[in-house]
Amino acid sequence: MTPLRWLLTILSFATSFGASIYVVVSGWPEDGAPLGLPFWAHLGALAIVAADLTLRTFKVQLSGRAVGAIVEFGTALRMGLGGDFAAAITPSKTGAEPARFLVLKEAGYPAAQILAVLFLELALELMSLLTIAVVFYLTLERSGSLMTALLSIVGAYATTMLAITAVLFILSRRNTSGPAPAWATRLRLSATMWHRVQTTLRHVKVSVEGLVRARPAFILAAYFVSVTHVFARLLVLPILVFAYGDRPPVAPLLVWPMVLLYGSSAAPAPAGGGVVEMSFQAALAGHIPVQLIASSLIWWRVYTFYAYVAFGAMSAGRTVMRALRPGAVTMEPDANEFDDPAGTP
Repeated sequence: MTPLRWLLTILSFATSFGASIYVVVSGWPEDGAPLGLPFWAHLGALAIVAADLTLRTFKVQLSGRAVGAIVEFGTALRMGLGGDFAAAITPSKTGAEPARFLVLKEAGYPAAQILAVLFLELALELMSLLTIAVVFYLTLERSGSLMTALLSIVGAYATTMLAITAVLFILSRRNTSGPAPAWATRLRLSATMWHRVQTTLRHVKVSVEGLVRARPAFILAAYFVSVTHVFARLLVLPILVFAYGDRPPVAPLLVWPMVLLYGSSAAPAPAGGGVVEMSFQAALAGHIPVQLIASSLIWWRVYTFYAYVAFGAMSAGRTVMRALRPGAVTMEPDANEFDDPAGTP
């Protein structure tokens, strides 16, 4: 992280705090509003955070077993939290994968297996979002704007990821070495840029090769764990709102957090730059009583974002800082890494 990037990150977090303050001040009712939470609600939200982290850790371990790597619980937990911290302080969460890669690399795992684990995790996350979106569409009240937002975000995310993966896979079959092809020359890609493209293509090729060798039983188990942890995280807002004794419709309290949590990846600013806070108010003002909007936003952000940032900084902060240094992480697999079927450190 350069000084300029640190400055932009600090400004983005300040903007997020400012947006929260704006939501509190602009929506504060004349008769006052509660900001505290019942003790049991804090315990419930913390239990969800703990369950989410535990399930995510199990998912990493199962994904590792699928590609032949035995990842220890502590290492898998640090990998997830390190990715959360890096995602929070980098634009569009671009630092997450290098940080997660470096955590496993420093634990002694070969790059090829790490790439396969990361690739499998992204695929499982995508499948989990699609599964939950379909379940919500079939079971929850189908408010027009609500389901449109859900299907738009999840559909756009899935389409983009599948399209990028398909293009990279096709290119990786014949463009992982050698000089730039004619189309790259026409696009005026420099030698340095083309080398970066080739490195990415090699990552995709090695990841796919790892998944071809993966064991389906572990992939299926990881998929069910992934669906469970994604859904668990969506329960935070209903618990917070219900803790105040109010009973609004459940559908908006489940669907809008999903849209905001995963749609915020498109925000270029670290921490969302206030986009999440303003979108929360705009989307949920008609579903949550006005006197609960401020407290719901504050505690929802604490238990779905800031807690993960804090835990990530404490558990893997130094590793993340190393991962974010320019040129510090070279995710380049050795050509013979998959020759060892065990591949464990």
